[in-house]
This record gives sequence, C-alpha cells and structure tokens, in this order.
Amino acid sequence: MSALEPRDTGVTAPLADTTDTDTAPAPPEGVLGRTYRALSIGIVSVVLLIAFEATAVGTAMPVAARELNGIPLYAFAFSAYFTTSLFAMVLSGQWADRSGPLAPLAAGIGSFGAGLLLSGTAGGMWVFLLGRAVQGIGGGLVIVALYVVISRAYPERIRPAIMAAFSAAWIVPSVVGPLASGTVTEHLGWRWVFVGIPVLIVLPLGLALPAIRRMASGPAEGTPAPFDRRRIRLALGISLGAGLLQYAGQELRWLSLVPAAAGAALLVPAVRGLLPRGTMRAARGLPAVILLRGVAAGSFIAAESFVPLMLVTQRGLSPTMAGLSLAAGGLTWALGSYVLARPRLEEHREFLMVGGMVLVALAIAAAPAVLVEAVPVWTVAVVWGVGCFGMGMVIASTSVLLLKLSAPHEAGANSAALQISDGLANVLLLAGGGAAFAALGGGAVGAAVHGPAGSGTAGSHPAAFAAVFLPMAAVALVGAWVASRVRTR
Repeated sequence: MSALEPRDTGVTAPLADTTDTDTAPAPPEGVLGRTYRALSIGIVSVVLLIAFEATAVGTAMPVAARELNGIPLYAFAFSAYFTTSLFAMVLSGQWADRSGPLAPLAAGIGSFGAGLLLSGTAGGMWVFLLGRAVQGIGGGLVIVALYVVISRAYPERIRPAIMAAFSAAWIVPSVVGPLASGTVTEHLGWRWVFVGIPVLIVLPLGLALPAIRRMASGPAEGTPAPFDRRRIRLALGISLGAGLLQYAGQELRWLSLVPAAAGAALLVPAVRGLLPRGTMRAARGLPAVILLRGVAAGSFIAAESFVPLMLVTQRGLSPTMAGLSLAAGGLTWALGSYVLARPRLEEHREFLMVGGMVLVALAIAAAPAVLVEAVPVWTVAVVWGVGCFGMGMVIASTSVLLLKLSAPHEAGANSAALQISDGLANVLLLAGGGAAFAALGGGAVGAAVHGPAGSGTAGSHPAAFAAVFLPMAAVALVGAWVASRVRTR
C-alpha cells in the first residue's frame, strides 16, 4: 500500500451493532486524505516551483555567465543564493515560531520572484548576482517555513510520506526543466528563463496559503522563546562571513587573506551560536543529523553546479543536452525518498543512510571520467542518477529525523539550524571548489563556451574540473561516517 494512501488500522465493528460501528476509530488518513489534501497539494506546489527554478536556471547559467562576461564569477552565481539564504533561514525560524509560518512563507515567495526578475533583466554580472542574492532571501524564508508547516499540520506517522512527496515534486521539473530551459535559452535567450518562472508563483500562492492559514497558522504550542536579537546578529555574521570567504576564494591574491581572515572571524562564533552543541564533532542524535545535512548537500551541490559547465566546455554539448544529463536525477532522488518512507524500513534507516552517502561519494568521484574523450557522455547521466538515489535516501531522512527530535515550539529554530548547515556547507564548499577551479585555469573556460560546438578544446582545462569533483567525493565519504551517528544508542 502506498504511503500516500490511508492505512487500515485493522479495527472492524460488527455489522449488527450500530453503536460499535459509530464509535469505532476511523482509519488514519494519509497525506491525500480529506483533512490534508489541500495542504499537501499546496505545499508540494511550492516545492515544484523551487525545483523548476533550480533545474531551469542551472541549465541557463553557463550561457548567462558567458554573455555577462562573468565566467570567473561562475561559482558566485550559486553561492550568492546560499549566502543570503543563511540569514533568511534564522529570521524565518524565529518568525514562524512566534507568529506562525504563513507570513514568512508569503514574504519568501514574493522575494523569490523578485530576485528572478532582477537577474533576468541584469545588464552585468554583479546585478545578476544581486538578483540571485534576493532569490536566496526568499528561498531561506520559504524552506524553513515549510518545515514548520509540516511539524504542526502532519502527525509523525505520515511525515515520511510528505517528505517523499516533496522529492517526487522534483521529477517533472528535472525532466522538463532542462529541456525547456535549454530550448528557451537557445532560441529566445537565457533571460526568458528567469523572467518567465515568476508566473508560476500564482499557483503556490493560490493553493498553499489558504490551507496553511486554516491548519498551521498562529503561535506554536508550548512557550516559544522570545525574539532573539542575538541570533539575528549571528545570522548576519554567518552570511557576511560566508560571503567574504567566497570572495577570497575567487580572488587568488595575497591580499585575499584579509577578507578570508575576516570571514572566518565572523563565521566561527556565528556557527557555534546557531547550531546545536556538538554539531561539529557529530555528536549522536540531532547534532549528527544537522551536520550530515550539510556534508551531504554541500558536497553534492558543489559538484553538481559544475556538471553543465563541464559538459558544455569540455565535450561541446549544447545547454539543452548538458541540462538533460541531470534530468534522470529527479526520478532517482524521488525513488530514494520513497524507499526510506516505507514504515518497515524504519529500523534500518541509519544503515540505509550510510549506504546512500557511499553512493553519493561514488557518483561524484565517477563524474569527471567524462573528461576523457573515450568515455561516452551519457555515463554522466547514469552515475548522477545513482548519486541522486543516495541523496534521496539521506536528505529526506534528515528532515524526518529532525522533526522527530524537535519539540513543537523548537521546530522553527531546529529547522533553521538544519537549513543553515545545508546552505553554509554549500557556500563553503562552492568557495573551495571555485578557488581550486580558478587556480587551475578554470576562469578561462569562456573560450570553450564561445568555441564551436563539439570542439571542446579551446580554453579547456580538464584539471580544473577534477579539482572540484574529487575533493567533494572525499567530503561525501566522510558523510557516510556521520550518517552512522544519527541515532542515539
């Protein structure tokens, strides 16, 4: 029986006894039962929008960076989003715990759309990056608010199912997004990819917000902590520190040590203040769950961000075909989440999460094999599908375990910590990968983008890509150890 369907409790009342029939407990509802149907469809629509943006924009990014003369700042196009989202996550957690998730969710969707419009109309790379930063604010507000909605509206027994539904929402965008984005980029221009997506905001607003107002609005149960100005200051510190480290990683000069030192000075105390004690040493339970989220997401996203660029510049693929190489990942990611949503596998969750991280590490390590001309290009799609299957098992499980270990009035703060770990790891590992990429000549790959399709020779720097993927595979392998500590003995 599907996790999206109601389960029979096994209670059957005698037909002749109408009193017993009237008092017999009704079978518990699934996420598509009458009680949860509108809410489930609404919040999954929000995830669908985010998924479509991620897949479509990622496909158009190499062309946008080339036309805006921003190839050396390519990593910033991704990390700018994550940097500002770090601050927004903390704000959203406190906002949602105090007054409910409705307001931060609505504000986040609006900011998300505004950032897309700003990037789509940018005349230079720095304005484009500003739009990505505005998007990050919206994304940070939205993702934490959604976790609070789930913790309030859904009982624990069906939370794995709604998390699996979130993963399933990536399937259609993963297949349609790269194809649509590549086609639009090649025939109309990359700008239409950005300015066209905000139209989709109408659907999530119409479906999600009324259902959330009915089922998950208002202050949390229990006594939420007062609005913590210190956490807001720490959130500003973590965003600014991450941005300085990213800048230092892109500007490979001795003077870059100054912003790097300043970024570290801001980042270290902020991380210690915003994440649960024991996170950095993978203490069992909640700290290990939060650390695992960052290790898994950071290593995978940092590597994935360079896959389309590698295929366009090294193997001469069009943006459409480069994007489609990642399309199967949406399906396998959802499949991994679905597997871990099975109740009978609950007792094996830790073991399967370890296996999932091993698959992620193997996929990242195998991807740069395509730099060898004799290796077929389609192997990237295969190995990335395997990695996405592992990510589906790990990411959905960290979300389920976080909510299981959080009191209702702590859901916002703990969800923010989970997303901070996710976003901060993305920024730091993108900074490290971007620095290695630039140091080995990756900033000159624009010549390959301009070159004729299929050449993949002019301006090629295969070692720059290998310097991104192989360290990220090592980080993912460390995640396999962290995954073994997510449960308290």
